[in-house]
Amino acid sequence: MKLKQRVVLLAILLVIFIFTKVFLLDNLDTSAANREDQRAFQRMLSGLRVALDPRLEHTLQSPWEIAAQWVVPREVYPEDTPELGAVMHAMTTKKIVKADVGYKGTQLKALLILEGGQKVVFKPRRYARDYIVEGEPYAGYDRHNAEVAAFHLDRILGFRRAPLVVGRFVNLRTEIKPVATEQLLGTFMTVGNNTCFYGKCYYCRETEPACADGDIMEGSVTLWLPDVWPLQKHRHPWGRTYREGKLARWEYDESYCDAVKKTSPYDSGPRLLDIIDTAIFDYLIGNADRHHYESFQDDEGASMLILLDNAKSFGNPALDERSILAPLYQCCIIRVSTWNRLNYLKNGVLKSALKTAMSHDPISPVLSDPHLDALDQRLLSILATVKQCTDQFGPDVVLVEDRMTLSHL
Repeated sequence: MKLKQRVVLLAILLVIFIFTKVFLLDNLDTSAANREDQRAFQRMLSGLRVALDPRLEHTLQSPWEIAAQWVVPREVYPEDTPELGAVMHAMTTKKIVKADVGYKGTQLKALLILEGGQKVVFKPRRYARDYIVEGEPYAGYDRHNAEVAAFHLDRILGFRRAPLVVGRFVNLRTEIKPVATEQLLGTFMTVGNNTCFYGKCYYCRETEPACADGDIMEGSVTLWLPDVWPLQKHRHPWGRTYREGKLARWEYDESYCDAVKKTSPYDSGPRLLDIIDTAIFDYLIGNADRHHYESFQDDEGASMLILLDNAKSFGNPALDERSILAPLYQCCIIRVSTWNRLNYLKNGVLKSALKTAMSHDPISPVLSDPHLDALDQRLLSILATVKQCTDQFGPDVVLVEDRMTLSHL
């Protein structure tokens, strides 16, 4: 080989070596983070099954005290929760000592106080598992089973921002009526051989009661967050107008995300990335009804967006409402940890994981197969949306490293 050719070859090899070294140094931390994401995913899979077992490791504490201690600004419950089954067992078996109408809202619910003073929100069954809710993506009654499924999806995605939910059967005649307030009791009626109630809410009507099978009513119970963590309500920046013919700004302004980024609390901190995580979560479950959201009070944008009220989900497995993903495809950013988790859930893993996670719930099967299949299909749409963003702007812009150390001390 001639000297000139050797010099050129050595120069090429040197350039390759330099670029390789720089690339490895730049990606050292990212690779370590990715490995930790993979380990966290495997830990999640190994702990998917939650047997409802009354035994507690911390025998000097009640299940309610344990669950209250879990809550921190960025999580409702920690990654490692050996007592989760015991807390959920208590939610589904503890004696109901008081029943009242639900807190303000549009949909029927009851507020129950369980033995030990713990508040839970009870949402009754309104539909069969295979019922298809037609119309707008936010149409129909609340779905109690959607609350159960959404909680377990929150676990699988690693967000841990949804309050605990479990299915429960209650006897309206022997468990609810004897301890019901006059306000709730006044909404009870009998339809045929079934005990029913219609409660108090914006859309509650005497003509549209929720009815038990005889006296036994299936529903979901959601654990009330501790009173020491008061909530603050925010209007969702991508909320709908709910008025025919009137579009929200995000529905016609392609630069809307730029405007959002200039307003508090989205101009700094984790809140905008939380909004995008939530859009992904809502798209998977088919929830187009998150017009408001809650965070902890006086948090200045630092606490999480809490995934409350997920019952307007799993209405129609054939409807993929792409507009739910608007925060993702308009801002074109996503947490690296979220992106990694979504990729680990490809190829049927998401459906299988959710089915396993819900298998021990008292109202299992929680979802019909078409809804489980829809999750896997929607996941592919999310991954395709992120790819479009990375193709347009590059992965360095789209994939945002945002990991926060969480403490449960």
